[in-house]
Amino acid sequence: MATRWGIASAGKISHDFVTALNTLPSEEHRVIAVAAQQLDRAKTFATEHNIPNAYGSYEELAKDPDVEVVYIGAINTLHLDIGKLMLDNGKHVLCEKPLTVNLKQTTELINYAKEKKLFLMEAIWSRCFPAYEAVKKELEAGTMGEVLQVIANFGVVVADVDRVKLKELGGGTILDLGVYVLQLAQFVFGPSPPERVVAQGELNENGVDTSTSITLKYKGGRTATLCTHARVKLPNEAFIVGTKGIVKILEPFWCPTSITTPEKTKEFILPNAPKPFNFTNSAGLRYEATEVRRCLKQGLLESPKVSHEESLILAQLEDEIRKQLGVKYDQD
Repeated sequence: MATRWGIASAGKISHDFVTALNTLPSEEHRVIAVAAQQLDRAKTFATEHNIPNAYGSYEELAKDPDVEVVYIGAINTLHLDIGKLMLDNGKHVLCEKPLTVNLKQTTELINYAKEKKLFLMEAIWSRCFPAYEAVKKELEAGTMGEVLQVIANFGVVVADVDRVKLKELGGGTILDLGVYVLQLAQFVFGPSPPERVVAQGELNENGVDTSTSITLKYKGGRTATLCTHARVKLPNEAFIVGTKGIVKILEPFWCPTSITTPEKTKEFILPNAPKPFNFTNSAGLRYEATEVRRCLKQGLLESPKVSHEESLILAQLEDEIRKQLGVKYDQD
């Protein structure tokens, strides 16, 4: 039986997610309904993607008895409320990163999902890519020797995009881009968090960060050096450096199709999609959808690829970095 999806928000990332779902077998994934805050937007989205039901409120989506799991692609500040609404109505949840805007809200949402005995996953799609699986195998095989350094940059010109520049939308590069560099450091050096976090950056006129430079210091002399930027494009690659060699995750490191190891280059081809995407390599959103289906079929309430504990650690790191930079949200 197909996993029956509902889509909360009719924006760009939701378009990409549904388009990616359509690269998977229809007997495995079906989109049942879409909801937006304006009915006309939901109807337009439903027509474009051949979705049978369109709703002008998230409450209507939550009450649709045919929807099994909801993908939340709304703005950051709505994640907690929409997530709890869906859980209240018996829906499993895949929520775009960041899971919420801070540790307090993330703890609340995770505890709520546990109380309801429903699946909840932060959509850190990077973890589901075949390239990340290949990196994991390299780490487990010890081909790099003792891994002591992670270097990652994520810089794209998005400083004038509302979701990044406005504090009231949970803006700033920490939540928009920083989650990707932070999750990579945790992917390599985790699951324990770093012992020390040192961050600096620049804020815009709205009081949110347009750039960050972050150093994470882990046990055993291991360090992650991370940068985010919303005003310039950085070389968006990542390096995992050990005593015997380097694994390089080629650009775009957060949704990669190739890595280089001490022995060779490995490539992972994305499938063609029926429609163009808004964002880079969005066909890879299929991988997180596949992971959700796998977890639901096994009766899991969290994904081992992005566990609840992982989301809590990332939220804690994001809070600490914002604190050091002086970025404060109303929700704090």
